[in-house]
Parts: sequence; structure tokens; C-alpha cells
Amino acid sequence: MPVLVMKFGGTSVANIDRIHRAAKRVALEVAKGYDVIVVVSAMSGKTNELVGWVNETSPLYDAREYDAVVASGENVTAGLMALRLQEMDIPARSWQGWQVPVKTTSAHGSARIEDIPPDNINRKFAEGMRVAVVAGFQGISPEGRVTTLGRGGSDTTAVAFAAAFNAERCDIYTDVDGVYTTDPRICDKARKLDRIAFEEMLELASLGAKVLQTRSVELAMRYKVRLRVLSSFDEYSETAGTLVCDEEEIMESNVVAGVAFNRDEAKMTLTAVADRPGIAAAIFGPLSEAGVNVDMIVQNISEDGRTDMTFSLPVDQIKRAEKAVMQATGRGDYTFSDLVTDDAVAKVSVVGIGMRSHTGVAARMFKALSAERINIKVITTSEIKISVLIDRKYMELAVQALHDEFGLEKA
Repeated sequence: MPVLVMKFGGTSVANIDRIHRAAKRVALEVAKGYDVIVVVSAMSGKTNELVGWVNETSPLYDAREYDAVVASGENVTAGLMALRLQEMDIPARSWQGWQVPVKTTSAHGSARIEDIPPDNINRKFAEGMRVAVVAGFQGISPEGRVTTLGRGGSDTTAVAFAAAFNAERCDIYTDVDGVYTTDPRICDKARKLDRIAFEEMLELASLGAKVLQTRSVELAMRYKVRLRVLSSFDEYSETAGTLVCDEEEIMESNVVAGVAFNRDEAKMTLTAVADRPGIAAAIFGPLSEAGVNVDMIVQNISEDGRTDMTFSLPVDQIKRAEKAVMQATGRGDYTFSDLVTDDAVAKVSVVGIGMRSHTGVAARMFKALSAERINIKVITTSEIKISVLIDRKYMELAVQALHDEFGLEKA
């Protein structure tokens, strides 16, 4: 029988009533003739509670035991879902990561999936099991220890299973009814998209849209796994949600598909740095080693052998970045005149595969921001994205202005 993967997030399985509601969705797909792999998250809030218990017990915890504790949330949900399906006379059983097995690296807390052999689950499907309820977010290391994949790891688990079992589709059930042109809480004209290309979704996810975890979209794009994002709280419909698919499946797309934003940004500038070969490596090497996620980078024109280097980073990594810069200077790796930090900026981006074949997108973006008297501090571009750094207080105004400029409320 064809295989369908269904993933239910924490809000979709937050209590027994919602698990029952999710089980009814699964039953509908079983009735259509699918063998179903259900990937579940922990109940809403449970992972945070487990992490809190670990930190309270041992602030300098053993990462292996951290994973053993934190992975238990998904185990509970998987067992309850399997029990409910059995009560509905649907042959189902729960699977923990090690039972499948979901083989991962040994990086506890942020492991990556290396392989999912389908033999065990396929054998049970052949014996009459109709639903495999898999605990998301977890796997097993080469050493035989439980591992977790990091926040949002259940999305990645679901896509990986869809790829491993050559599933017809992977449905991601969450508390929103699809992917929107921007956050409806920021712009009341935001429109739900019927379809969006993998590349657009990947850019939007990496730029701040929180509908899908970035790693899950990367995996879906690599293995051509068709994703559907939909709400577990809406009435069932064959056309519900947003389909994330290959570009070829979209007949005609707008120049811009969506506007993304991230308010938790900071800007750092090193002034009067010696302009010489290797200076960028001398600056950004130590930052990388310190775990600072540098994003946008701008180097000014050199004057008298000196230049300014500006880059953006998450606002909660400022102290770490300042320490790395000062240590590098203390070692004599490079010198600079001043270190200027701005912790009140935001990043706003427009994304769309249509930008490949249309000119003037940047000009329209800058003109729309100028009309609202919003100053641009840093600009970066790619083939399907333009991002700007602006003062945080203007972020919502910028999102609304760009949404209007590119007519995103229109289908």
C-alpha cells in the first residue's frame, strides 16, 4: 500500500482530547488505503518542563543523560496515540527511535539523522499493522545511546521517514493553517499560499518564519519530499493547507512569495581595521570558533590602508562576539580603532523564485522603504532573496509596506 507520513506538533497533541482528534485524522487516511507513519512531538510545554528538571538537577549535566530525559516526552505521546488508534480498531503500535532504528550521529542534543532502515516497520506493515506511531525528535547513536535532534527535530524526523519510505506526501499538522505571505499578526493583509517552492520555503524558514524547521525543509528539498502544512484544528479538506513542492509543480508564481523578518538582530562594526589579505579570516575565524552566527557582512572601501568591517549577528550573542574580538586583538591577530554595537536592529527580507526572471525588485523594495522614511543600514542579496537591516522600531511598518508594494494580498 502507498505510505503517508503525518506529523503532529506539540499543540496538536497537547492533551488527551487533542490526541483523540489527531487519531481521527489518521483514521481518515487509513480508510483511503494508506499505510501511515505518524510522527509525534511531546505534548505542548512538556519538553520545556523536562529541560527545566534537568537544569534544576544538574546545571552542568551529562548531555547523554539530558537526551535520555528529554526524549521521554515523545515516548509518552506515541504510546497514547497508539492506544487511541487501537481503541478505534486500527492496528497500530508505537516506535521509539532506537526500535526503528533512527540512526544518528553522537552529537547529543543536536544529532543529525544518518540512516533510517525501513525493514522493521515494513515487516510489521506486511503483517497487518496499518499505523506506525513514531516518537519524533530522537534516535540512537553508534554507541547505542538515545540522542535528540534539537528543537524542531520532529519536523526533520517526519521528512526523513517520508524520504526513507518513499512516501506519497508528508503532512505537517500544526496550529496554523498553512504558510502565509507574512505573519498575519504583523500584517492583516497576509494571505495563505496554496503552494510554495522548496527554495522559497527554505529561505523564509532561515530568515525567521517559524512554520517549518529549516533542517526539515533542506531534507525535503534534497529528497523531493512533498510537504503539506495544515492545521489540526480545521475541518478536514483534501485541499487544505499549503503544499511545499518542487518549483516545476507551480505553474506561475509571483515575483515575491513572502516577506520574512527577524527582530532579534544586532549589528557590530570594527572601525579602522588594517586592510590586508587574510583580515576577514582573522576576524570571522575566532567568531566562528566562539559559536557566533554571523549573517550579513559589509566591508567598506579601504582608505589609507584601513577599512571598516560590519556584520550582523543574533542579539543574544553580542557578549560572546565581543569577547572573541577582544581575545583575537589581544593575540595580535589584528587591530582596530573602535568596536561599535547596535542592539536595536531587525532584518526584513523579501523572497521569491520569480526574482530570477524579473528585474527591478531591489529598486522597488528600497523605494517602498524610502517612502516610509526607513533608513537601510546593511543590504545582502541572493538569487531569490533581498535582506535589509533596519532600526527595530520600524520593522512592522517595513513588513506592511513591502507586503503592499509587491501586492502579496492578491493570489
